[in-house]
Amino acid sequence: MRAPEFVAGDWFNTAAPLTLRQLRGRFVVLDFWTFACGNCLHVLDELRPLETELGEILTVVGIHSPKFPHEAEPAALRAAIERYEVHHPVLNDPEMQLWRQYAVRAWPTLVLIDPEGYVVAQAAGEGQVSALAAIVARLAAEHDARGTLRRGDGPYEPPAPQSSTLRFPAKAVVLPAARTGRATDSLLVADAGHHQLVEFELDGETELRRFGSGRRGGPFAEPNGLGVLPVGVAAYDVVVADTANHVLRGVRLADGAITAIDLPAGLADIRTVTGPVPPVLSPWDVAWWPAIQRIVVAAAGVHLLLTVDPADGRVAILAGTTVEGLRDGPAADAWLAQPSGLAVDGDRVWFVDSESSALRWIDAAGTVGTAVGEGLFDFGFVDGPAATARLQHPLGVTVLADRSVAVLDTYNGAVRRYDPAPGAVTTLARDLAEPSGALLVGGELVVVESAAHRLVRPVPTAELVTGVPLHTQRPAAHLAAGRVQLTIAFEPAPGRKLDDRYGPSTSLTVTSSPPELLAAGAGDTVTLDRTLELTPGQGVLHVTAQAASCDAAGADNPACYLARQDWGVPVDVAASGDTELRLVLLG
Repeated sequence: MRAPEFVAGDWFNTAAPLTLRQLRGRFVVLDFWTFACGNCLHVLDELRPLETELGEILTVVGIHSPKFPHEAEPAALRAAIERYEVHHPVLNDPEMQLWRQYAVRAWPTLVLIDPEGYVVAQAAGEGQVSALAAIVARLAAEHDARGTLRRGDGPYEPPAPQSSTLRFPAKAVVLPAARTGRATDSLLVADAGHHQLVEFELDGETELRRFGSGRRGGPFAEPNGLGVLPVGVAAYDVVVADTANHVLRGVRLADGAITAIDLPAGLADIRTVTGPVPPVLSPWDVAWWPAIQRIVVAAAGVHLLLTVDPADGRVAILAGTTVEGLRDGPAADAWLAQPSGLAVDGDRVWFVDSESSALRWIDAAGTVGTAVGEGLFDFGFVDGPAATARLQHPLGVTVLADRSVAVLDTYNGAVRRYDPAPGAVTTLARDLAEPSGALLVGGELVVVESAAHRLVRPVPTAELVTGVPLHTQRPAAHLAAGRVQLTIAFEPAPGRKLDDRYGPSTSLTVTSSPPELLAAGAGDTVTLDRTLELTPGQGVLHVTAQAASCDAAGADNPACYLARQDWGVPVDVAASGDTELRLVLLG
């Protein structure tokens, strides 16, 4: 079909608003994303080499389709574009008009438009870029021959660089003087925007030293979480969640030596209900848990809590299934949603699930519970009883001196306090720029104000915010109660074939929330179609599809590929509606 034209809106990274007509003659990839979505950040990384290799004939345009109100604000999007080093034009579409026009169902989704302005491919999820590149390679020769392909520079215009001591700092910890050899304790800050760690005096301003080159990937890429280990448990003193590299790093303070803890390799032989754990883990925070003598890792990119034994590097799943959602109970069956902050309190670890705007916990017995939060699309700024209180995409948590919990309520720009005794939430501080971490220094709460590029000491003042609970939802699929045919459309990219040398090359997993939405059809199969039995009501179908393919015989240096996508499809099931649900997987 002819690609729908861009709508009016705020543009970034370009000198003037763009139109598809202006881009005629080039391939265009539309990236439907939102900056709170971890999977979307993974796709940004996947697109970088494509933009470099095909930049002469291809333009990527980000279509920012926000989930949370904070994400819709132009200033917040501008900061996110800088934070995540987005090097292509971006259109902010807060009303999600293009989302509907292109029939998008999930974040992220990529749409490929050919030089004549026609949609030639569309696919949701990660791992799709190599397939799109193969399609572009085939079509480029055809358009070259027809004279419809135009080569040259794209419309990307970088913003003016900004200089500051910290750039989008994430979290901070106290370094004991005994570990550094200094006369006093100091602070270590994860300087995510500079891809470094920075040690300061306790004032948070006097810089002492930096770790890392400052280049993305050298060795850090957007480091977020930090944890100080007890003496003697490892050959390093500090463990770092090296988020965009998808590994942990160990830092020895005596000489600055940095080592890697390869999380994906440690999980290579571990399977969950949805299959192998994807390697794009995005570890967002780390903490030492004395109760089990392990490092706990908040693996936001795969919706898991992990443990690491620092003695031998062994990795295990502590909680979660890789299904994104909010479900309590035994840790192995729990659903998490981008766990992003950790705080240890004896036999309990508090964590925040950013995508369900929830404060949750796991105990040493292996049970997961929720203190504040309702679901993936429920949020707000509401104090009071925990059952009705609301947060908006929190990224950090810390235990206070009285064992209440401070929550860094990032997209509300606030520090909230949860008191377990009465089970109530209050507000400690407001008007902060994306607070993402906090720690106690001499009894004083120090907050990492990420989008303001600084550490601050707000004066806690108890306040009751009587806001309105909010609920947002992507457009729901209207399905008929009873039998519905689910089909995952998959075709290997040009030059590839399904790889069934070691067993079935495809798999499909389906669950739902609430569980009673699916009367039949839940579970795993090795085919990409299934008959579901649905009961009337509203909810989300959680669908995970995988397909393995390899380069066809005769290819030089043949490679294999795994295409995988996790969909959370909002559905409204009634007496009348569609009897088919079709999703597309590229590979």
